[in-house]
Amino acid sequence: MENQTTEQPAQSEQTTAVVQNTDATASTNQEVNFKDLIPQSYREEKSLQNFNNMEDLLKSYLHAQKLVGADKIPVPNKHATDDDWKEVFKRLGAPEKPEDYKYNIDQLDQTQVAEFNKTAHQLGLLPKQAEGLIKFYNELSNNQASSLEQRAADAQLKTETDLKKEFGPQYSKRLDQAKRLAVGTLGEEFLENTILQDGSRLGDNINIIKAFSNLADKLSEDEIIKGDTSGYMTAKEIEKEINELTQEGSAYWSKTHPNHAKAVQEVLKLRELLNG
Repeated sequence: MENQTTEQPAQSEQTTAVVQNTDATASTNQEVNFKDLIPQSYREEKSLQNFNNMEDLLKSYLHAQKLVGADKIPVPNKHATDDDWKEVFKRLGAPEKPEDYKYNIDQLDQTQVAEFNKTAHQLGLLPKQAEGLIKFYNELSNNQASSLEQRAADAQLKTETDLKKEFGPQYSKRLDQAKRLAVGTLGEEFLENTILQDGSRLGDNINIIKAFSNLADKLSEDEIIKGDTSGYMTAKEIEKEINELTQEGSAYWSKTHPNHAKAVQEVLKLRELLNG
């Protein structure tokens, strides 16, 4: 009986301890309102309204601390002068002088680059921005040049094809006549570097070639057409020579004439020359 009476208080203490632990756990799990932790005098601060927990507040605070003492650049307002903006560009990394812009690009027109650098410096462009623009326009210019060259090559091929059909066997001869006269009249540089609206060079334009070819026929006695080659003859000159060699009573028609074979051979060569 005494042993049973002694054990009862122990059970009562254990029950009390369990109840106390349960109350502590409930208190710990109870959700805490973050804004209730903010002192009353600061709760209406607008800068604190976006924070809902202590972690976000601490992150913002630490970030602000890192900026303390950092080199800050004020943003000019609408009343800022050009000098105000220049100071901003300078602190961002714009060079002191236009000549300080450097580009890792080959085959640039230095005169054009110098003019570009002046404008870039006035606008406060940073070196990377200036180089980016230079690369863009350099590639654009190269693409345009390639396109023009291709158009000129296509136009030249078409002219050659059309003239061969029109001139036939005399194509090479008439083309040579036209080019000699055109170069002597306008100059080779002008013919090669003048680009017409259809993309062809002046010297390759079919209408120009035909015009000079026709003019060459009318000026067949002009030394500029004959050029420096002593044996050069125009089509009209060849036809004239053939007519003279084959006129009635000439050695060409008389087999007994001592120069008959020579005359026949010469006429044959002239006709081959005329027909290309």
